[in-house]
Amino acid sequence: MMRPATAEDVAAIEAIVQAAYSPYIERIGRQPGPMLEDYRQLVEAGGVHVLDNAGRVQGFVILIEGDNALLLDNLAVAPDAQGLGFGRQLMDFAERQAIDAGHAAIFLYTNEAMTENLTLYQRRGYVETHRAEEHGLRRVYMSKSL
Repeated sequence: MMRPATAEDVAAIEAIVQAAYSPYIERIGRQPGPMLEDYRQLVEAGGVHVLDNAGRVQGFVILIEGDNALLLDNLAVAPDAQGLGFGRQLMDFAERQAIDAGHAAIFLYTNEAMTENLTLYQRRGYVETHRAEEHGLRRVYMSKSL
């Protein structure tokens, strides 16, 4: 079940972030951007939704309104819940939110070292638009027409 995140979900979101992104520290040479966020503040600002499965937060997605598209800012699934289709549910939810908000596209970015993500997003119809270095992180920007 997808629902807006509450303050009670922050600890679970932070635990998922630590577990999901820690394996990339060595590959990137530093903590990935999602590990540096203030999730309490993001939840309070809105745009954070959690996938609640039997009373446990198994994943989350952060969506930010843009001028002409919705930004899928972050998406993660608890490592022990991977392979159960939750990532696909979160992606589907994000794309539906973009359509419901009247956007013709959704966009995202990921670190270029997260090659698994690049492959996954390409399979879902996202195309690379550009690359940039921001805050010392090498990012690949992608978009999908809806």
